[in-house]
Amino acid sequence: MNDVEYALLLSLADGSFHSGEALAEQFSVTRAAIWKRIQRLNAYPGIDIASVRGKGHRLKAPLELLSEDAIRGRIQPGLQHRLTELKVLPVVSSTNAFLADQCSPYLHSGQACMAEYQSAGRGRRGRQWVSVFGSSVCLSLAWRFDLSMADLAGLSIAVGVAVAGVLTDAGLKGHGLKWPNDIHVNGKKLAGILVEASGEMEGPCQAIIGVGLNVHLPAAAAGEIDQPWTDLASCLPAPPGRNRLAGDLLDALMQACVRYQQRGLAPFLETWKAYDVYIGQKVKLLMGKDTITGIYTGLSEQGGLVLDSPGGRKTWYSGEVSLRGKA
Repeated sequence: MNDVEYALLLSLADGSFHSGEALAEQFSVTRAAIWKRIQRLNAYPGIDIASVRGKGHRLKAPLELLSEDAIRGRIQPGLQHRLTELKVLPVVSSTNAFLADQCSPYLHSGQACMAEYQSAGRGRRGRQWVSVFGSSVCLSLAWRFDLSMADLAGLSIAVGVAVAGVLTDAGLKGHGLKWPNDIHVNGKKLAGILVEASGEMEGPCQAIIGVGLNVHLPAAAAGEIDQPWTDLASCLPAPPGRNRLAGDLLDALMQACVRYQQRGLAPFLETWKAYDVYIGQKVKLLMGKDTITGIYTGLSEQGGLVLDSPGGRKTWYSGEVSLRGKA
């Protein structure tokens, strides 16, 4: 999506009719050029612009597009100086990949990227994160830690706690955390987290923290998602706006990074327990071609998964949990 197409979408975002003549005058192009740009916009999943003879063009539903100023306005004053750059992009392959390409591994402050649409969003284990234009919050934060790579092992746990807290403040109830980094509501995935770390084994390190939150996904997206899912619009009668959510998530992630640098994982573990909805259940831990079955009993002090299995109680630090009878 080029800048002119995005500017056209901004003009249509209110959901009202705009005549082709007025839009052509606004952008100093012909009505035919406006028509062609509208067709290109309609090619993006989630954008549905209706064209009615005699009335003009309008989005079938208003669209709250992300605003850098609105997002920055949600970040507490004491952290503003720690965010040196915030990119808000219409389209990107992946917000994590964008930051990995743009950020220096020696940065001494935070850099963030958000996008309306990810053409190649990624989850854990290389899975695709299904994206619909303007229907989710897709954000990534790059942060430097003066810690070793081993010390960052529990960062996804801390991030999960931060995201869950933002959702609680937004009015959501009944949501919980699934190790190591998913947010679930009634067994359905609402949000996912991807943490990618790089740097020296003994430090310093850079972590790129990606968060994807479903805000209002259309039912048509269901066919592309390979697990039960939900969105905030299904869980709340009036979900907060995307700019509020994006700003509050970014603020909470930055707070979590500062706290993790100072105290590690310990201060987050008690809160994790409050959101741990799957404790005591029988689960499968998928480790490549191997599967370990046991009763999930909680987390270790380092953030590992503790399972009671036929071979005894063991702690695992990698793998993916599959819940029998659940998502």
